[in-house]
Amino acid sequence: MTYTPLPIGIDDFEKIITKEYYYVDKSLLIRDLLDKKGEVNLFTRPRRFGKTLNLSMLRYFFEKPLDGASRKHLFDGLRIMEAGEKYTSEQEQYPVITLTLKSAKQPTWELASKLLFRAICSEYNRHEKILSDSSLDKYAERYRRIQSEKGDISDYVDALKFLSECLYIHYGKKAIILIDEYDVPLENAYYAKFYDQMIAFIRSLFESALKTNEYLEFAVITGCLRISKESIFTGLNNLKIISILNEEYDEHFGFVESEVQELLSFYQREAQMDTMKEWYDGYQFGKTEVYNPWSVINYVSALIPNEHAFPTAAWSNTSSNSIVRDLIYRADDTVRDEIELLMNGETIEKKVHEDITYEDIYASEDNLWNFLFFTGYLKQVAIRMAGVNRYVTMAIPNHELLYIYENTVENWFRDEIQQQDLSVLYDAMLNGRDDVFQQELEKYLQNTISYMDSKEAFYHGFLLGLLANLRKYIVKSNREAGLGRYDICVRSNNVRIPPVVLELKRAKKFKLMNDACDEALEQIEGKKYIEGLEENGYTEVICYGLGFFNKQVRVKMVRKELEE
Repeated sequence: MTYTPLPIGIDDFEKIITKEYYYVDKSLLIRDLLDKKGEVNLFTRPRRFGKTLNLSMLRYFFEKPLDGASRKHLFDGLRIMEAGEKYTSEQEQYPVITLTLKSAKQPTWELASKLLFRAICSEYNRHEKILSDSSLDKYAERYRRIQSEKGDISDYVDALKFLSECLYIHYGKKAIILIDEYDVPLENAYYAKFYDQMIAFIRSLFESALKTNEYLEFAVITGCLRISKESIFTGLNNLKIISILNEEYDEHFGFVESEVQELLSFYQREAQMDTMKEWYDGYQFGKTEVYNPWSVINYVSALIPNEHAFPTAAWSNTSSNSIVRDLIYRADDTVRDEIELLMNGETIEKKVHEDITYEDIYASEDNLWNFLFFTGYLKQVAIRMAGVNRYVTMAIPNHELLYIYENTVENWFRDEIQQQDLSVLYDAMLNGRDDVFQQELEKYLQNTISYMDSKEAFYHGFLLGLLANLRKYIVKSNREAGLGRYDICVRSNNVRIPPVVLELKRAKKFKLMNDACDEALEQIEGKKYIEGLEENGYTEVICYGLGFFNKQVRVKMVRKELEE
């Protein structure tokens, strides 16, 4: 059987079809756009959810061939071709202007603007043949100036409108404008400290192309966020926003469950559907449950040669996790409690608003929660209205996102510990002062963000994090000793310093913490964890039983003499 490749990182529709990559048919987006007749359509979806590929599909469907070669065959067998003549009659009937703004992710305004201008120049070059039309002679000088990157900023702020006018003169048809990743330069400019310059340019570009353009048929814009109407879409009364809260177009971005099942069946990996669901499902657009397409394709790619391949957090390597990091690093006690709820599989409720500006992200925690929600780091569980406000019950969508949160929390805790003076804790532990050791442990436990604290693994990781800065000591975890595996052992190469063995237990109730300590000490004794230390020259060992309940800890200690 001929192998069908998966389109990892490929977002050109023509290449996917002609090179016979596996394609999930999203062509009914064309039908819905024609039926709903929105003049300027802004689709906001998380990164890597198929926005660029969908715009590429729209271009190949609607665009009059620039080289005279029809590409109608690209849509053979797709659902749009069965939707009726009302839609197929629109095929290859319009000039199309397509522009991606992702290249503007640069460290300075000078470089970012240069790359933006170059992207516009590239689109002018794509349409160069229209200059052979004598009707455009009077426009040729300016066209050439923009095309050759010799124009100044005044040439580029209305370059899309000017190009649509030229196309209208040549074809006698209004243009379709497709703009991809419109918010990438804005996000980048905010962090790179030239936000005002970038937003002024993008606002002018959009106003001329989308607001006062009599040569516009319709436009489709994609991005992660709806940047505040007042700051970027000023006065754009023809703007239709389709966010993740809208029920329209809900199946056209991301994979629905039936599409994932069909994909797994095609590659004979149906047995991994449960794992696929746990890791990559959980998003909701409107009322439709959606899988992350980028992560699904990457996991299927791993499953093809190895049906037992482990799932990975593919999205974490492609999406900016800076806002998750910022939320966690800035968290006060209230936000820390909310993060803990989320990471333990529970929900929080937040007021949502779709008008976001990068300038206001850090004005309040609510803005950060909104950013996380609209960029896919949280999902909608329920929604309600209270007066004029909408409130969304939110949760972490799946294991892949939980992995991102957990790793961010671990990095935060590691960074926090690097800044702390832990000498009191270390001295107490190494010298058997269990009361001080308990007091110090509880102090740091109160200030951390716990997750999965119903399992001992969290406390194990917490304690290892604290011990990471213990210089000149060897810290071992889960090593075989005696009749089992101890939790943690700390020892020095100086045999005059007693090794420390720590066994951890989680109590089911607060009042059972002391019992948990006793159980831990009994395990050290019963499993003979200290057996063999005397062979290395140690004469004494300090054993700790630690009992945890939520953010409380009890510590009991016994010293044991080692037989020579």
